[in-house]
Amino acid sequence: MLTYSEPKRILCIHDLSGAGRCSLCVILPVLAAMGHQPVALPTAVLSTHTGGLGEPARMESPAYGAAALTQYQKIGLSFDCIYSGYLATAQQAETVELAYQLWPDAYKIVDPVMGDNGKPYASLPQDFPAVIGRLCRQANLISPNFTEAHLLLGRPCPAGDLDEASAAALAEELLAIAPAAVVTGIPMDKYIACAGAGPEQFVQKKLHLSRSFPGTGDLFGALVTGMLTRGNALSAAADAGAEFVAAAIRNTSPEADPRLGVWFEPLLGRLVQHND
Repeated sequence: MLTYSEPKRILCIHDLSGAGRCSLCVILPVLAAMGHQPVALPTAVLSTHTGGLGEPARMESPAYGAAALTQYQKIGLSFDCIYSGYLATAQQAETVELAYQLWPDAYKIVDPVMGDNGKPYASLPQDFPAVIGRLCRQANLISPNFTEAHLLLGRPCPAGDLDEASAAALAEELLAIAPAAVVTGIPMDKYIACAGAGPEQFVQKKLHLSRSFPGTGDLFGALVTGMLTRGNALSAAADAGAEFVAAAIRNTSPEADPRLGVWFEPLLGRLVQHND
């Protein structure tokens, strides 16, 4: 006899970029393939992402986020997890905080998207690390990249590679902000490392892949969110995320336009959890 089990419901507060395989266009299919019910709350709609595809067309409605959350509460939706990513304004951060107030028992994951390659994004105001830091202090887990970890800690991103002890110490420092953290993109000789701290500490090293694509951070974050919502440990979730991203990069033709992201779609079947 078949039994019905309600999928875990995840509120995803990110931008929606129509072309380029990033943000909600990556997150929604990954979480759905993993058996969850993602609910999209776009902070803005863009024709493309902003990484090398020219100036995108934009559609934004500052009042939309709060109105959507109010309706969700009114119709009785509940969320097991609230997962936020790129936010462009303080008002969008306040929308995430409103979601926290309305569903205080949800597991809260913040991907503090603010910069990369040692520099903050030029489009964000100078005080934005403080805005995102306030949001991170309300989260259960934060997942900055190497640059964003240093922005949150209020110091310049160092040049050169880290050793394993230094990578672990960086993740540990972030526990002053949130009870658990995972830092991605840590340079470590010929490796790119991922370090976690909180209930468990770990450093995972993966061989550095020579090609770089937009959206791989969103792909990793979606995998981690989906795995944690399934009940996996953070180290297992981070390992699964890194492996899937690497597989998606390997699956992408060398002749493909890297600005359009990795070919992850044919690999979604790997994420389906069978209950045979």
